[in-house]
Amino acid sequence: MDTTRAEEIINSTNMINVNYHGIPVYIQTVNSNSETATVFPLDEMNNEQEVDVDGLFETGP
Repeated sequence: MDTTRAEEIINSTNMINVNYHGIPVYIQTVNSNSETATVFPLDEMNNEQEVDVDGLFETGP
């Protein structure tokens, strides 16, 4: 995924499923300069992480 798409997902009114290396995550913020995103796993909302956006993938509905 690229930073533009990650930002589109954040701003979307629809729920768009995203995985980071197979783990379902919620994208909180995107940093275009470093091409990273702050995410947390859906089953561990307190486990916030900064990850490379190229590890994020959209999944089906």
